[in-house]
Amino acid sequence: MNRLRILLTVVFAIFALVSFSKVNARSDFAIGATLENFKLFDINGKEQTLNNLKGKNGAIMVFLSAQCPVVKGYDERISKLAEDYKAKGVNVIGINANSTEPMEQVKAHAAKNYKFPVLIDKGNVLANKLGANVTPEIFYVSAKNVLLYHGAIDNDRSGKTITDNYLRDALESSLSGKAIAKTSANAFGCSIKRVE
Repeated sequence: MNRLRILLTVVFAIFALVSFSKVNARSDFAIGATLENFKLFDINGKEQTLNNLKGKNGAIMVFLSAQCPVVKGYDERISKLAEDYKAKGVNVIGINANSTEPMEQVKAHAAKNYKFPVLIDKGNVLANKLGANVTPEIFYVSAKNVLLYHGAIDNDRSGKTITDNYLRDALESSLSGKAIAKTSANAFGCSIKRVE
């Protein structure tokens, strides 16, 4: 009986940790909507704006966490995306909206893993506006801040058996002037810890 209780506790903890993008925040911010320029402070306390950080061809906003094992599994892929697409005029902007993560930990994680700015979404204002629920979760906007893709980076948390590169496919289509075939895919990862 104790084993069953432990197993159920572990299963419940896993479901609490892993969330899907339609569970928590709901938003009317859909594909084709235009995101207004926003201001957030970065991890060094400097005020940044979307319009100043995006590239000439847009921006990939990725909701991050310093503690989430799913994000840690994606860190290398996220950094590679940032490197590959900066040269193509699309900049990556990290967003941390987790109210429970200490700034020192967020800074250390960013310094170790990323060469792009990480902003702090205090009070979950941007996460709520976009309807972001998990980390990592992607919002790719054009040069005019129009949402072109929302959701998962790819279909494999481990990175070992990727069969669908949702974000890369969306980027390549957009940058070559083609319609994006798949504009959204369910994001998966750790739930964003919102202010209560």
